[in-house]
Amino acid sequence: MESMDDKKNERVLLVDGSRLIIESAVLAGAEVFVGYPITPANLLYLDSRRRFPMMFPAPDEISTLQWMSGFSAAGKYPVTATSFPGFALMLESINMAYMMELPMLIVLAQRLGPSTGSATTGAEGDVMLLRGAISGGYPFPVFSVSSPVDCWNLTAKAISASLKMRTPVVLLTSKELAMTMSTVNADDLENVERARWELSSGEGYLPYRRTESLVPPFAPLGDGRFQVRFNASTHDETGLIRKTDAAALSNTTRLKEKVEKWMSDYTFYELDEEPGAGKLIVSYGITSGAAREALGTLRKSGEKVSLLIIKTLLPVPPAVIEIMSRFDRVFIAEENLTGLLCEIIYGVSGRPSVKSIGKIGTMITPREIVDRVVES
Repeated sequence: MESMDDKKNERVLLVDGSRLIIESAVLAGAEVFVGYPITPANLLYLDSRRRFPMMFPAPDEISTLQWMSGFSAAGKYPVTATSFPGFALMLESINMAYMMELPMLIVLAQRLGPSTGSATTGAEGDVMLLRGAISGGYPFPVFSVSSPVDCWNLTAKAISASLKMRTPVVLLTSKELAMTMSTVNADDLENVERARWELSSGEGYLPYRRTESLVPPFAPLGDGRFQVRFNASTHDETGLIRKTDAAALSNTTRLKEKVEKWMSDYTFYELDEEPGAGKLIVSYGITSGAAREALGTLRKSGEKVSLLIIKTLLPVPPAVIEIMSRFDRVFIAEENLTGLLCEIIYGVSGRPSVKSIGKIGTMITPREIVDRVVES
């Protein structure tokens, strides 16, 4: 039993998710924030001005991603924050950065769709957009925060993954998590280590050399030891434009292979498994809070239920699929009308044993999750 002395020693913070994300990003090695103000990412923009070594207000979202690509090519890790309309404008430049293998972090604070939706209503409506963000369906790492503590811990992990794989990554959040003040136990915030660029030693340097890790060593623009080349078109290991020759196609398939190779190191989830449970609630993002509360209610009533909170959202980790396959009934609770993650995992036809719990306009309540689980 926890004593009063233990509670007195707790270091409790009153803080919003935006502040946690920005502080963690800086400690993890991010050096520049580039952004265009947009709801509900306003506090991320504001806090970046106070905390980042360099902060550049861009005239629009297209310029934001172009400037970020320039900073990344120069070896300065960039961060931005936006919501659906801004992300939509960034898409072409994100594809460019993906092909050039430029590390960067994009914080996406979700709104309720379709279109721009309401700027003040939280949602999990951008998942399918992220699944198809890279032309051709190439895997694009997406991490989803489910609590204020995740805002801190996952931000640093996302930056580490970005540098490890030399790729843009998305940190997915919502208006509620980004802008709501919450109490956080400081002891739950992990120690953040500064992520490092995998710099080339110069030996046998080629801009896109295939290595055992499948990730080419990085050399920034201005490196005086050799010619540095970045290319967003189909190219070979030298970075020169090629179209359909074997070397160029091998270099392009490597973009898929490297993410699949290293994502297991960056697979994060929270599993509360009850022995003998045949039912599993699955959730992510803002709906995770309702799912956690629903779990407690169901267990008090005698239901045997387990809970899986997915934090590495895309590409869907094999470990997550394996966990879900162990249960007779699966309930995927997500705050969108059509069950976007459910469709990504199980397809349009779905599976009879998998039920989607969706909603539009207001947040999913614990009672709504409880009722669906009980009636099934």
